[in-house]
Amino acid sequence: MLLFVGLGNPGTRYAGNRHNIGVMVVDQISKRHGIAPWRRRFHGLAAEGPVGSERILLLKPETYMNESGRAVAEAAHFYKLGVADIVVFHDELDLPPGKVRVKTGGGVAGHNGLRSITEHVGNDYKRVRIGIGHPGVKELVHPYVLSDFAKAERPWVAALCEIAADCAGLLAAGQDASFQNKVHLAMDAKGFGSRE
Repeated sequence: MLLFVGLGNPGTRYAGNRHNIGVMVVDQISKRHGIAPWRRRFHGLAAEGPVGSERILLLKPETYMNESGRAVAEAAHFYKLGVADIVVFHDELDLPPGKVRVKTGGGVAGHNGLRSITEHVGNDYKRVRIGIGHPGVKELVHPYVLSDFAKAERPWVAALCEIAADCAGLLAAGQDASFQNKVHLAMDAKGFGSRE
């Protein structure tokens, strides 16, 4: 079993925020692969089902971003999963909007959700970094990530969530480079490539 975690803040107030793109992708994986129902477990919402040939636990922590590690650690402990079985989908300021990078381990780059997960389970989990762009000035980062995607951004956000969900079987199978490449090719085909 693998644990797919979508990072974000709980509640309708935050649902459309840039900080919640991890939750948006996991919601789309749930829809695309028919994984339901969502149940309140592990300080979050969880649903279990197959993605490709792997059984996946989808988890949306409801602890707020800076406490995400509590939910992740509880779910991993319950299912006796190692840190290598955890895949975290999260927003990434240092990537252009719509770009995706998959990596294992590394720094947390000021991301409070990643910091909390690293504190609770260690650092060597897989991260699906989803570019949201940077507002340009450090002082604007907090309001930027906690604001909704602009109307003009929503088409690429919707496309990315659908494409990532379609390709999630590759991630489940450990084919990270193939997942990344397929997402980028499909985004290019939809006209959302090279969004610098």
